[in-house]
Amino acid sequence: MSGVIQASRNESRWPPVAAILAVFALLEVLPHHVYAMPRWVSYVVLVVAIAPMIMVTMSTDKAMWLRIEHVAVMLLAGVYAGNTAAELGDMIGIITVHPPETRSVSLLTSSFTIWITNVLTFSLLYWQVDAGRPSRIARGIARRPDWLFPQASAPELASPDWRPLYIDYLSLAFNTATAFSPTDVLPLARRAKGLMMLESAISLLTLVLVAARAVNVIP
Repeated sequence: MSGVIQASRNESRWPPVAAILAVFALLEVLPHHVYAMPRWVSYVVLVVAIAPMIMVTMSTDKAMWLRIEHVAVMLLAGVYAGNTAAELGDMIGIITVHPPETRSVSLLTSSFTIWITNVLTFSLLYWQVDAGRPSRIARGIARRPDWLFPQASAPELASPDWRPLYIDYLSLAFNTATAFSPTDVLPLARRAKGLMMLESAISLLTLVLVAARAVNVIP
């Protein structure tokens, strides 16, 4: 376990930091018809989410900052959920109540942005939720895994110290949003299944109801 703990502490934070920056960049370009919360809240959450990841890399007390990092990602997910609910509700209102012909391009770009943001946000959630990692792994009290990766079921095909990193969870989130179902990674825990169902539902609603309708009305 000590080797895995050390690997968790040394995992690069640049990929998740890039994902967080991408989430907020995409939220900024959305046509904000509905404001779920004041704009300054988003900027505060951005700093709160990234600062612990920087400290995990620089600080000697990594276990404490890993716990703070976990809370920060949960906060980020909450902000994302509020923005997504507001934007989807607004776009569905445009489709069902008002003629969408004059807003087709706006609907299409917004639905694409929400889909990408959905993938990036859930990749961060999967990364933080699985077995309580990486904070619990760093303290040596990791729980059973929430997802079964192929390398775990066929260890002869992977290195002895293999474990999923953020990029593996990004792939999981992308496949869930694209296929609307598990692909090569199987959910084991109920919370893992619930998160994947929620991500698939957002993706399905965005692509089928909003994007498809926007494409149909483009001149």
